Amino acid sequence: MADSAFRYIENQCAFGPRVPGTKEADACAEWIKDRFAAYGCMVREQKAQVTVWDGSVLPCRNIIAATAPQAQRRILLCAHWDTRPWADNDTDEANRRRPIAGANDGASGVAVMMEIARQIQSRPLEGVGIDFVCFDVEDMGIPQWAEDDADGDRDTWCLGSKVWAEQAVADGYTAQYGILLDMVGGRGASFAREQVSMYFASHVVGKVWSTASSLGYGQFFPGKEGGMLVDDHVNVNTLARIPCIDIVPYYTGGPSSFGPTWHTVCDTPENIDVNVLEAVGQTVLQVLYNEQ
Repeated sequence: MADSAFRYIENQCAFGPRVPGTKEADACAEWIKDRFAAYGCMVREQKAQVTVWDGSVLPCRNIIAATAPQAQRRILLCAHWDTRPWADNDTDEANRRRPIAGANDGASGVAVMMEIARQIQSRPLEGVGIDFVCFDVEDMGIPQWAEDDADGDRDTWCLGSKVWAEQAVADGYTAQYGILLDMVGGRGASFAREQVSMYFASHVVGKVWSTASSLGYGQFFPGKEGGMLVDDHVNVNTLARIPCIDIVPYYTGGPSSFGPTWHTVCDTPENIDVNVLEAVGQTVLQVLYNEQ
């Protein structure tokens, strides 16, 4: 699993930064759609226009892939596929307006979902369908260097998941639960029990963490408590009303609780740990097979 997921990360990064509205993002979107289709999923796009932190309007392309679309029981897996246009947390000030490669922050979650789709194609789930959603425009939040000049009242993060969640309500879509994969490949990563996840979906947190322990991945999923994060799962929980957790790293003692490469130019494939990808991917895959 991990080797395939790592290749998918490299594939995404090879397009260049996946900044919404760029030709690099458009090319990568087509590749993502093709990969999910190749693994037997029914694939569609959800397009919208969204207003970002500085008032500009950008295209949003959410990519939705479904296994067993006829199945009534559904489980949602999601991740964002866009990348941050600015390395505004970089230690070198000269880098802070450069785009990031997004190997971990974006590509890792999509890569793990792709590999899960490939595994399910070879050994189909019985009685349950999986909806993989790749959210766009997650990472266009106010840059640190512009916070003093920006409108602090505007929601500037997770815009693609807001579009998706509002449409899910309009369409009457629901799922038994959801799992968001965000930055699931960083070196030294472990995953704390994030507080929004615990509030809305503690039973799903318990399901995932106990499965990880049973597979021997307990060191990656310790019982420690994490913070309360603004991430795509907030919109899934509060707007779509689907209990959804966030598998997201929690580092201590460094420059960021999201790890040393977060929103820096160092978020590149060489800083991905295949052991972390393996732990997350195998855990989530086993959770899904346990639902049969």
